[in-house]
Amino acid sequence: MEHLSAAKRHLRFSPTCRLMGLECVRAKMRVIVAGYYGFGNGGDEALLLSVLQMLPAKAEPIVLSQRPLHTEQQYGVKAIDRWNGWQVLRLLRSADVFIWGGGSLMQDSSSWRNPLYYGGLMGLAQLLGLRTVAWAQGIGPLQWRWTRWLARHCLQGCTAVSVRDRASAALLDRWNISYTLAPDPVWALAAKDYSSTWPELAIAIVLRTHPLLTCERLAVLQQALVQLQVATKAHLVLMPFQSSDLGIAQQLHAAMSSTAQIVCVDDPRQLKGALRQVELAIAMRLHGLILAAAEGVPVFGLSYDPKVTQLLEEQNLPGYELSDLPTDPAEIARNWLAQFGQQGLDGERREALQQRALLHQQVLERVCSASSVSDE
Repeated sequence: MEHLSAAKRHLRFSPTCRLMGLECVRAKMRVIVAGYYGFGNGGDEALLLSVLQMLPAKAEPIVLSQRPLHTEQQYGVKAIDRWNGWQVLRLLRSADVFIWGGGSLMQDSSSWRNPLYYGGLMGLAQLLGLRTVAWAQGIGPLQWRWTRWLARHCLQGCTAVSVRDRASAALLDRWNISYTLAPDPVWALAAKDYSSTWPELAIAIVLRTHPLLTCERLAVLQQALVQLQVATKAHLVLMPFQSSDLGIAQQLHAAMSSTAQIVCVDDPRQLKGALRQVELAIAMRLHGLILAAAEGVPVFGLSYDPKVTQLLEEQNLPGYELSDLPTDPAEIARNWLAQFGQQGLDGERREALQQRALLHQQVLERVCSASSVSDE
C-alpha cells in the first residue's frame, strides 16, 4: 500500500512515470502561469503573451486569470479562475512546473495582498514538489519585514529565477540567490499591424491613476499637452492600458476633443503596432514606454514607481519623477517638444535588447527540460 501511494505521487508530479508495471506518458508538460492576468492591463497581458510565446512546444500552459474565458479566447490556452481555491489546488496537484511571471508581483506598495497571494501560491507549489520559476520579475518595493521575509523565502526555494532590472539583481545578490538578469521580455514581443484611425502626425499619451498624479499635477500636464499640440499640430492619441485609466483619458479628451481621441487596444501585439505609428509616446506605464521604445519611437517617461525610474535610468531615456513634476506647463511642453520627431533607440540597440530579453526564454527551456527527465 505504501509503494502504491508513492507511485501515485509520482504519477501526479511527473509527465512520464511507471505505475504497477505500466508506463504512463503524458504528451504535454503541464505548466501553471500565474500573474496579474485577466484584468485587462495592457502591460501585464503583454507579459502573458511573452511567456506563452517563450515556453517550449512540449509545455501545456494553464493560466490563472481574473477572466479565464476571455484569456482562453484571446490566447488559445487553458485558463482557470485565479480565485477558485479548489480548482487552483487541483491544478497544482497535477502540474509539473509553476511560473511566477512576469512583472512586479512581489511588492507591497500597491497592497499587502499581492505578496500574500503570490507568495502563498509559490509556497504551495514548492510544498507540492513542482519545479518553480520566478520569471522576469521586478522585485519590490517591499516595505514590510514580513513581505521581505516571504519574498526571500519563496525565491530561495525556486528552481530558477530571472529578473528584469539591476535593482532586483542587487537585492538577490544580498540574499545570495542565483538569477538571470535580462531586459523585460516585452522588448522581444512581436508587433502586429494595427489600422489606425488618426492623422499621420500623432503623439501617444499613456497615463494611469495614482496618488502621485494629483488633480493639480494632472491639470499642469493637461495645459502642457495643449501647448505641445499647438506647437506640433499633432493629434493626441489617449491610450488607456486598463479600464481604471479611462477616466483620465476621458477628462483630457473633454478638454481637447477636436485634437485628441481615445484608443483602446486589447491585443498587446496590436498595441505595439499602434504605438509604432506615433512620433512620440509620453507614458507613465512601464510597458507603454517599452512597447514604444522597442519600435524606435522616442519616449518620455512620467515615473510613479521605481520600476519606471529604473527603466529610464538604465536606457538613458528622458522623463520626470511625478513627485518632482515642474509646475510650469510651458517648461514641460518644451521638454516634450525637444523629443518630438527625434530618433528613438537605434536599431542596433533595440536588437541587442531583444536578443538579451530572450535569456528569459532560455530559463524556461532549462527548467522544462529538467522537469521532463523521466525516472527509469
